[in-house]
Amino acid sequence: MTLGWGGIARLCLCNMAIGGLAALPVNLFNRLMTVDLGWPAILPGLLVALHYGVQLTRPMWGHRSDAKGGRTPFIIGGIVCVGIGLVMTAYGIGYLDGLVALAVWIVAYALIGLGIGAAGTSFLALLATASPDDRKPAAATFAWLMLICGAIVTSIGTGFALEPYSEERLMAVVPVVALLATLLAFVATWGVEAKLGPAPAPEYPRLGPAIAATWADPAARSFTGFVFLSIFAFYLSELVLEPFAGHVHGLSPEDSTKLSGGKDGAALLGMLLAGGLSQFRIGSLRIWAMVGCMISAAGLVGLGAGLHLLAFTMVLGLGNGLFVVGAIGSMMRLASERRGAAGTRMGVFGAAQAVAAGLAGLLATGILDIARLALPTQTAYATVFGLEAILFLAAALVAGRLLHARPLEPQLQPGE
Repeated sequence: MTLGWGGIARLCLCNMAIGGLAALPVNLFNRLMTVDLGWPAILPGLLVALHYGVQLTRPMWGHRSDAKGGRTPFIIGGIVCVGIGLVMTAYGIGYLDGLVALAVWIVAYALIGLGIGAAGTSFLALLATASPDDRKPAAATFAWLMLICGAIVTSIGTGFALEPYSEERLMAVVPVVALLATLLAFVATWGVEAKLGPAPAPEYPRLGPAIAATWADPAARSFTGFVFLSIFAFYLSELVLEPFAGHVHGLSPEDSTKLSGGKDGAALLGMLLAGGLSQFRIGSLRIWAMVGCMISAAGLVGLGAGLHLLAFTMVLGLGNGLFVVGAIGSMMRLASERRGAAGTRMGVFGAAQAVAAGLAGLLATGILDIARLALPTQTAYATVFGLEAILFLAAALVAGRLLHARPLEPQLQPGE
């Protein structure tokens, strides 16, 4: 049994909760550590990299949700784990100093990574198995939109709730955010798996053979490479765009923020376009992933060449949106292809995504700093954008190979 549109929409509230919690470490806590506490900027960068590194456990969480026959406990438990990590981080910011605070933050960010890995992998596996095949593109679009919506609502709401800022107010607000996210996850998952019926038993009860079976599938292995390349390129541009707008084009902070907003708006348009057209069998998930990578590369080349800033930023955003829906939708379809292994497969893909995001966060700024020492500023940024474009084109080639090797789109039979 599968879910209808209402059930899919309710289940995607899980991703809203995950997105809301995940926004605090990279936005609020980053700012408090570097500005208010005076820690070097590399510290939150390393902590965020740690939380991505811990997500290498995603295949384990996915397989355990396969083996246990239920994903809801891993979703709820993971979100609770993230909430505990956020409260610990806030306590360290408000009341601890020096090495003691650092030790608490390390443990807290490890918990955040474990929780996001458990909840995110189990949610995507449940969504993949609960969504009918013809609704997976729209489900992927809605899941990603809910992730972004959660981040926006939490960031804005927390900002208002913290006025005027104090350590006591921080310790009052963060637990409430964690509690609301947990309640939202309960509402999203209540009765879903009971409605779907018993989950199929996994073909491989042990983790090692299950991962080996996933890796032995050429399509799954190639798709893992695509996820790594495309997400690596995606997160490189996330960290470089606003500094580029300021250093090269002289935009003020508020104008560079508006530029990022325009990019996000174009990405939203790309998501809706890919999800909507795929729903009417115009194009396919893999084609939209490939086209999105190519359009993203074109946007990066234009930015590196010094062409119109806003226009090519919008091109980059549009390409990002197309490839995100194509990639996530294809991930869901490929994960649910083998009965009883959706969690393990989603975990392997998620681990590749986490490694790519963590590496991108560290390498983007490092490469840019080194390039600016030896090259003019415009050329240094062009070097980084050129590397990103090459990665996106490589990801498009991988997606093209997947299309050629084994298309996953449902084939219509004569008379249908």
